[in-house]
Amino acid sequence: MQVYLVGGAVRDRLLGLPVRERDWVVVGATPQEMLALGYTPVGKDFPVFLHPETKEEYALARTERKTGPGYTGFAVHADPDVSLKEDLLRRDLTINAMAETPDGELIDPYGGKDDLDNGILRHVSPAFAEDPVRILRIARFAARFSRWGFHVAHDTNKLLRSMVTNGEVDQLVPERVWAELVKALTESVPVRFFDVLHSCGALARLFPELEPLYPTAGHAATAPIHAVLPVLQAAVQLSEEPAIRWAALICDIDNAVPTSLDKARLSALCERLRTPNVCRELALLALQYRRQVHDFTGFTPAAVLDLLTALDALRRPDRLDDLLLVCEADARSRDAEMLDYPPARLVLQARQACLHVKAPAGKHGPEIAVIMRARRIEAIKRMLA
Repeated sequence: MQVYLVGGAVRDRLLGLPVRERDWVVVGATPQEMLALGYTPVGKDFPVFLHPETKEEYALARTERKTGPGYTGFAVHADPDVSLKEDLLRRDLTINAMAETPDGELIDPYGGKDDLDNGILRHVSPAFAEDPVRILRIARFAARFSRWGFHVAHDTNKLLRSMVTNGEVDQLVPERVWAELVKALTESVPVRFFDVLHSCGALARLFPELEPLYPTAGHAATAPIHAVLPVLQAAVQLSEEPAIRWAALICDIDNAVPTSLDKARLSALCERLRTPNVCRELALLALQYRRQVHDFTGFTPAAVLDLLTALDALRRPDRLDDLLLVCEADARSRDAEMLDYPPARLVLQARQACLHVKAPAGKHGPEIAVIMRARRIEAIKRMLA
């Protein structure tokens, strides 16, 4: 039995990045031998075990054979006679198909180290095309490593295009698309995720709302990516939260094609992608109210209170903070030199002024609401003076 460190841990160590988790491949062992050594089985579709002490994953070396459409139609063969080279061959990219011995010796049968040094995202074998999730994964790796100049190899992009043409991309279920999208939104350059999907034709199938934002041939097709999704790019500088970056993306769509989104269409988009409520609600608030927030400095005290009420700002301060970051990203997308966003400061001050208002004693029902509104408007008036 031989054990090798594989995949992302090897790749990240060579890049000088922190290794957050380690995965292992075991060659020459059976499930019974792993159980006898105290490993806990966790794999449903193929033999994966947790180490009795470290709880890291140890998978038996395996091969895979395509048996049906989509990313679930595979037959797995895990056996002591499967070699490390055969196991690495089934992986997606060469930079993820490297292994390391316990002594630190690099095993690199498919040129992953050279591609890592040259910033190339290249498929290991034609079997890459059998799993449509890899379209999303390679786009996500482009978003992660873009700051080092990584790009998709020409032959790999051709393969991606064939997967779109052949309908493999249409086998992706919404939950998986959203899961990969959320991961991409948290990467250092998330706009590259959409750039790669656009270049292979997958964007129009997975996110048709974004396709019109991209220049077509003969119309500044070489425009820099930040010119296509400027609000998302600005949001990256303000927050790592995927909900904020998702709402920024919605602002990009609305800014580029103002008639393409309304409350109903946004709800349909979120429903299609199975978007969590926290992301859905923030995107809807940004779509409906960000322009009012931009104009906040010119509001009357009554209008200020109406906006705070519409945003439910007095009860949900965290969501208000997130919305203000989205609004700031939207403003920064038009003024990259912006150092301050005054509406955010004023909104928070108005909210605080309202929170200090005391409820009247001895009053009941609608009468309280009338008095509280009047007192809050007066408090906002004093704050704005």
